[in-house]
Amino acid sequence: MSTINSQDDGDTFKILVATDIHLGYLEKDPVRGNDTFVTFNEILDHARKNEVDFVLLGGDLFHDNKPSRKTVHSCLESLRKYCMGDRPVQFEILSDQAVNFHYSKFPWVNYQDENLNISIPVFSIHGNHDDPTGADALCALDILSCAGLLNHFGRSTSVEKIDISPILLRKGRTKIALYGLGAIPDERLYRMFVNKQVTMLRPKEDEDSWFNLFVIHQNRSKHGATNYIPEQFLDDFINLVVWGHEHECKIAPFQNEQQRFYISQPGSTVVTSLSPGEAVKKHIGLLHVKGKKMKMEKIALETVRTFHVEDIVLADHPDLFNPDNPNVTQAIQAFCMEKVELMLDTAERESLGNPRQPEKPIIRLRVDYAGGFEPFSVHRFSQKYMHRVANPKDIIHFFRRREQKEKKDIDLNFGKLVSRPAEGTTLRVEDLVKQYFQTAEKKVQLSLLTERGMGEAVQEFVDKEEKDAIEELVKYQLEKTQRFLKERRTDAVEEKIDEEVRKFRESRKKNTEEEDKEVHEAMMRARAHRSENEVLVSASSDEDSMDVDIAGTNNPSDGLTSTLSRGRGRARGRARGARGQNSTARGSSRRGRGTTSQESASGSRSYKSVSAPGKTPSIMDAFRSSKTGHSSNSFQSYSEDIIDIDSDPEDTSFVPPSSKVNQRFLSSLSKRGSQSQASKGVDFESDEDDPFMSPATSRRSK
Repeated sequence: MSTINSQDDGDTFKILVATDIHLGYLEKDPVRGNDTFVTFNEILDHARKNEVDFVLLGGDLFHDNKPSRKTVHSCLESLRKYCMGDRPVQFEILSDQAVNFHYSKFPWVNYQDENLNISIPVFSIHGNHDDPTGADALCALDILSCAGLLNHFGRSTSVEKIDISPILLRKGRTKIALYGLGAIPDERLYRMFVNKQVTMLRPKEDEDSWFNLFVIHQNRSKHGATNYIPEQFLDDFINLVVWGHEHECKIAPFQNEQQRFYISQPGSTVVTSLSPGEAVKKHIGLLHVKGKKMKMEKIALETVRTFHVEDIVLADHPDLFNPDNPNVTQAIQAFCMEKVELMLDTAERESLGNPRQPEKPIIRLRVDYAGGFEPFSVHRFSQKYMHRVANPKDIIHFFRRREQKEKKDIDLNFGKLVSRPAEGTTLRVEDLVKQYFQTAEKKVQLSLLTERGMGEAVQEFVDKEEKDAIEELVKYQLEKTQRFLKERRTDAVEEKIDEEVRKFRESRKKNTEEEDKEVHEAMMRARAHRSENEVLVSASSDEDSMDVDIAGTNNPSDGLTSTLSRGRGRARGRARGARGQNSTARGSSRRGRGTTSQESASGSRSYKSVSAPGKTPSIMDAFRSSKTGHSSNSFQSYSEDIIDIDSDPEDTSFVPPSSKVNQRFLSSLSKRGSQSQASKGVDFESDEDDPFMSPATSRRSK
């Protein structure tokens, strides 16, 4: 690594580098709740004191994909306090910003916005904790970008090809090509690198005169065959790689011997896992770039809570512990207390002279009790350190490194099939699902879905709270398999159908790109379904407020007191009357509820598609229906029911008794008119054009 003079001049970039800040981690903890916010303020304070040109973040600014209002508010407060001001920005952007920020509604860097006064621009990619989700593919960074406080770059949603276009910066005679790639599932990105589907675009003019800086947020250490990104996958023209996601601080640039570029791993700024890698001293970096030379200056963080971890193997102390001794548990507990006291003394010595250091340290004692020993009560042990450590509930961690023989049970035990990982290693949801089905009995193996697709759906359900992810994936794969069987025209024999389904599944497993598209499409359907549910709730709540307003409305000439009393009395009378209606009256009023004469006379017809009730159709059901010759009804079991909302009051539409559609929502849709029709329903000009209308409905309409 070349060295440069740290003296400020018009040709030297000064960049503050940090990754994995995890704002909002343990925000409800009474002791550690504000740690991330305090450290973030320290980072931005260093940026202002050193008068950096910009701040570069390597992902995971937020710990949660949907951060709380407190977290977002604290982040906005810090960015506004430290990054806005009158100090001019000394560098310019030469690239097409409409390409660099094409996902934003304001596709330009924030300091060039005439309505903002930015002194320290912040550039950030997203990580795996704060990546874009939902129907609109938005993330928390997009909120900051829309507010003009941060520049979000490095987004890529394509599963077929990734073109990384750099942000071209120039300060004096120094030019930087800033590349960024936000977090992508490691297996997918690994495969795209292998298939040459990732391209890093280079400037056409004087490409050798640029300092190429790449920011990435992926697994650097190997967690599986393809669950990481090897360094040799990256292009060799890069000068420096800022690697996020890994929490161990290795900020000093290390040169890759094959590719000849340097890698800096800043690590996290807060302890999120009680593993040895997190116990390394936390730093951020001050990067100086002049021409093609660079220098990384380490800055120790003073507000990070002290963390000490130590391992104990009881079998390594035969002179102290004998498993046959009836008092061995008390001896182990006393030994652990002695170790904890030593770690507390060490933490106290390290905090001397640093008033910004949090008072209570984080202590972790990992005890391997293999060899016939029994663990003692962790809760009783923790009570002794409630007021001395920041994590009293998890000071002690008991584990066994040696495998214990398990008795064979007839029932499938998931806990026995999955090997327990070492503490500090990342255990992914999709890995658990894959391992489960690989070791499961034949009767519970997947016959239609693939382990990989199911794993990604479960991950979306767990990490992103996409409640419809698994259901939509099953529906999507079921529909696709049904279409495949109908095209093959296989005989309606269960054995032949099973064989065709098995072949179709194996072909999908081999075509990984096609499977990625299927999963992506299913997740988009799940997100769209969630958006529809949000509209359902919103519309229902709106009508509730309308009903209350109507019930409380009276003659405006009356006084306030009389208005409230009379309105309440009428509402009670109607409530009693409604409660006294018989079932026949309620059934007959179901159709016309919420409609008015004005709406009936409008002449327009709106249709709301609602999923049919009942269980999900099987392959055999769909196959038999196709063999009967009724091609128009081949998907009848999972087709959509069309509910006519705005037809005449005397008409009667049939609504299935088991339908989950809220009648109140139907009435609110009729009041809302054509706005919800465009987004939720299907409009047809005439009955002949409606392919979904049943014969009975057609006759009634005529």
